[in-house]
Amino acid sequence: MKQLSARVRDQLLRMQQNEINEYHVYQKIAATVKQPGDRETLLRIADAELAHAKKWESYTGVWPSPQKGKILRYSILSRIFGYTFTLKLMENGENAADSSYQSIADEVPEAAQIAAEEQEHEQELLAILDEDRLQYVGSMVLGLNDALVELTGTLAGLSFALQNNRLIALSGLITGVSATFSMASSAYLSAKSEGNANAFQSSAYTGVMYLITVALLILPYLLFPVGSFLPALGAMLLIVVSIIFVFTYYISVAKDLPFKQRFLEMFFISISVMGLSFVIGLLVKRFLGIDV
Repeated sequence: MKQLSARVRDQLLRMQQNEINEYHVYQKIAATVKQPGDRETLLRIADAELAHAKKWESYTGVWPSPQKGKILRYSILSRIFGYTFTLKLMENGENAADSSYQSIADEVPEAAQIAAEEQEHEQELLAILDEDRLQYVGSMVLGLNDALVELTGTLAGLSFALQNNRLIALSGLITGVSATFSMASSAYLSAKSEGNANAFQSSAYTGVMYLITVALLILPYLLFPVGSFLPALGAMLLIVVSIIFVFTYYISVAKDLPFKQRFLEMFFISISVMGLSFVIGLLVKRFLGIDV
């Protein structure tokens, strides 16, 4: 085994630790995947990670124990957000953490080549994953966007028209549930007319995303006191921004799309509709003489 400087050995140990962690993550996630093709792909990547860890062992002379906390975290993320998002997030994070392979080239000549091969091979394999939920991203975006645009506007207008959190929540809930069924049925009929064999699944994703968004946006009006409609409105705005951020980040990682542009687009559309509805709510209350 070649004698290494302390700096290079430390970096190789970090790389080896990452490979060992990733091996166990791929193994655990593969055990939960139902699609045979994806399960086989994940096991192939796991084997590759194990081979890389053994390569670095020839330099470090040790075999680090897997970091159970990190493995558990990625396993939980996989259950919530799906394995494609989780594994791409993991690979992006680990590659960013150990990107300075050139700095150890003098002592480990093949490091840069091995790293390049690892990244290329893993990204190619991850690209062929065919997770069910990613086939319905368009339906999820449809449900989320419509709920954000329509309900933020509705709740904003109701806030100044009614100024009563319970009435706002009741009106928003009735509107939101009705819109959920309308949106889901429209998505089903649209997909069916296009000859989509999975029209029901598509409409289900649209409806579920819409309903979840409705529930989250109405929640502040149920939690705050009856007359505190402005704090409830502010909390609702924070939830809107959080939803847009989380979902846009999910799509950008899972589908390898730019994050900033999509986030700003969804944010400004929702806020613009919300601001316009503020004005409408004030005008309705003022000029129609409605006082609840």
